[in-house]
Amino acid sequence: MADATDLERLPIGSIGHRASGWWGMLAVIMTEGALFSYLLFSYYYFAVQYGRAFLPPDLPKLHLSVPNTALLLLSSVAVWWAEQGAKLGDRRRLALGLAAALIMGVGFVAVQALEWSEQSFTIASSSYGSLFFTITGFHMAHVIAGDIVLAVLLLWTLLGYFDARRNAAVSIGAIYWHFVDAVWLTLFFTFYVTPRLS
Repeated sequence: MADATDLERLPIGSIGHRASGWWGMLAVIMTEGALFSYLLFSYYYFAVQYGRAFLPPDLPKLHLSVPNTALLLLSSVAVWWAEQGAKLGDRRRLALGLAAALIMGVGFVAVQALEWSEQSFTIASSSYGSLFFTITGFHMAHVIAGDIVLAVLLLWTLLGYFDARRNAAVSIGAIYWHFVDAVWLTLFFTFYVTPRLS
């Protein structure tokens, strides 16, 4: 029978990349992806029905959104780099990558909030304003959730929970973060690029 000291030495976490939590995260991503699709359908429906009359006189500016997009893309690179470190059993690389991604994720939220404050329209001013703030706000909520995931993964890394075999939680967190970044690219194209093409 194992005593308390044996129990303290038991490994933590699932082995392998495709742990049950990974499949659960895919289900979450599919659900959230569907919700974003419905919201974007609403935007494009109005845009097709009403054309330029649907858009506000002052479109969302690019001076903050372009650097913010780059920030989020770089955070995805940092998460990928951290995940590769986890697979190699390099805790220092894992911790540095997660910390960098977390800082960039928090920075994205701060810049997005600043950008909101600069808009000439509000959530109640028009259909466009309602959709802009609802959809980007829904995305910001996902970024904040992702920041929390990154912070927890960083804490677990610093506590020594991961090694080269047991790092499924890192892969699960990484796939969520990449999803959040991919959604932002769609939103950036929708709100910042397509109105300037019409």
